[in-house]
Amino acid sequence: MATQIFVNLPVKDLNQSIAFFTKLGYTFNPQFTDEKATCMIISDTIYVMLLTEPFFMSFTKKGIADTSQVNESIICLSVENRADVDSIVAKAVEAGGTISSEVQDYGFMYNHGFLDLDGHAWEYTYMDMAAMPQK
Repeated sequence: MATQIFVNLPVKDLNQSIAFFTKLGYTFNPQFTDEKATCMIISDTIYVMLLTEPFFMSFTKKGIADTSQVNESIICLSVENRADVDSIVAKAVEAGGTISSEVQDYGFMYNHGFLDLDGHAWEYTYMDMAAMPQK
């Protein structure tokens, strides 16, 4: 069985978060969706659990990071090409997200990112391994 990853993120308004990520093209597993949480499907092995803040707090004794002040993490996902990087960031901004970083173009690698409605940092990257510099 392949290793799976479940990234857990606290959200203030679950319905708004679902609407936001739906506009980016993501779908959700109804088996793991209720008024407290949803399971956003990234791939066959990558999932993001969007948890209401009170529900998120039931899993930890630490507080929730104030994303207006600090970065808790940067979630970086690869895509098929540069156009896909630009497209998802544009969709995120149109849906209410904000640009978090300028485009980074290293020739072989192309990145761009946004903050979602709760300030979580997302980056999307395309890498052309054939063009990667050799050491």
